[in-house]
Amino acid sequence: MARGPLYKVPFRRRRQGITDYRLRRKLLLSRKPLLVVRKTSRHVIAQLVKPRPRGDEVIVSATSIELVKKHGWRASTKNSSAAYLVGYLIGLKALKESVEEAVLHIGLHRPVKGSVVFAALKGALDAGLKVPHGEEVLPSEERIKGQHVENYAKMLLDQDPELYERRFSKYLERGLRPEELSEHFEECLERLKKTAAQAR
Repeated sequence: MARGPLYKVPFRRRRQGITDYRLRRKLLLSRKPLLVVRKTSRHVIAQLVKPRPRGDEVIVSATSIELVKKHGWRASTKNSSAAYLVGYLIGLKALKESVEEAVLHIGLHRPVKGSVVFAALKGALDAGLKVPHGEEVLPSEERIKGQHVENYAKMLLDQDPELYERRFSKYLERGLRPEELSEHFEECLERLKKTAAQAR
């Protein structure tokens, strides 16, 4: 614990690891809605938020649980493919609410190139939402479609079938072979596009 007359106690939410106030101030100065992306140990969550003095107002939200329950997603709910689809879904919902621009807010997540957070950003961009970004941080098409997962699954199936079944037990329980992830991703994306077209 730091001591002395010059020690400054951080705000409570900063001490708890919830809010980065310097970053938040910069985002608020943009006067645009915030595209908030968070990853938990099991899911990806995206919200479009309007900052207000008494608390942030959520305009629309999307989660990877919603992908499973409403859009037939059977793969992992926390990987890059799921994050992209969550981003795409929040982008469609934002446009439906006449929100065309936003600023990405990743909170205390580290801005790692090609990470799950930026996969969600790419999904929102592809849906038509305008968000300032650098192209170099976005994951590749192969990663978004889950081809790295497919390659790993094929290798495991050849070398260690028991580990394959343990590692991909959730996929297999839901009736999806991990080697077919990219095909399943495309099917789910098409369903989202059709749902959006019907809602117009």
